[in-house]
Amino acid sequence: MPQLTDVAEVERALGEHGYLPDEGLATAVFLALRLKRPLLLEGEAGVGKTELAKVLSRWTGGELLRLQCYEGIDVASAVYEWDHARQLLHLRAAEAAHATGTVEELEHDLYDERFLIRRPLLEALAPREGPAPVLLIDEVDRADDEFEAFLLEILSDYTVSVPEVGTFSAGDKPPVVVITSNRTRDVHDALKRRCLYHWVEHPAFDREVAIVKLRAPEASDKLARQVAAAVESFRDAGLYKPPGVAETIDWAAALATLGRADLDAKSVDATLGTVLKYREDQERIRAAGLDALIAGARARAEGMGMQLP
Repeated sequence: MPQLTDVAEVERALGEHGYLPDEGLATAVFLALRLKRPLLLEGEAGVGKTELAKVLSRWTGGELLRLQCYEGIDVASAVYEWDHARQLLHLRAAEAAHATGTVEELEHDLYDERFLIRRPLLEALAPREGPAPVLLIDEVDRADDEFEAFLLEILSDYTVSVPEVGTFSAGDKPPVVVITSNRTRDVHDALKRRCLYHWVEHPAFDREVAIVKLRAPEASDKLARQVAAAVESFRDAGLYKPPGVAETIDWAAALATLGRADLDAKSVDATLGTVLKYREDQERIRAAGLDALIAGARARAEGMGMQLP
């Protein structure tokens, strides 16, 4: 990836790889790449936080290393662990060959790097030819405080210590780090201070239409606009789980697959599970009236022009 000169270059590059950011997000990405700082993205599920890391990997050519966080995640899952099965085989091979040497020498052989299983955080620091990897630390808010504190050590200077081997460092080629949070709990201030921060909103109507047309090209222009308008109304309806951009794309693709060029009550009713993933939300929308939903979506779609920069 060449040296970036401005934010517009980031917008163009992400767009060429299937991601349409707004100016704020493009600016955050530009600064994270230029300053070599981790980027912490917060926002509701489905707004494109994880997808951004995938697109960055495709754009830069760096390997995508994904660490999915969850409650109870530990060092063995995130950083490294020893391949005990291979170590045992090594011991048996040494016995069969009647290898000589002290106990200390044999133990030293057992904790050689060849028996080290690198998990994403350690793999991201490994020296390599070509572009730096993209390290995605996904849904960090699901991890516990202890793991978040451990992340602080790694992100401060991109090093990690393995007691039996030594210290691993990324050197002058640190990974591109994207950390996401759905804000099920607050991420600690100490972690935020080590990152650049951006809150990712649901896209505005015209941008969401452009995203649907890009990611679901089989959908007609009319269908893309009506679907985006309907989803916009869903997000204002006080649902338990408002749909994200991914659901908008899936719904448009599903309707297009059924041969629909615009919304109709029968098709909406049959495919509502594509965009709303909770029965209670579907019942609420049906109770409000699908005909009214479709009429509103058509009016919104017809009255709003595309104004993308």
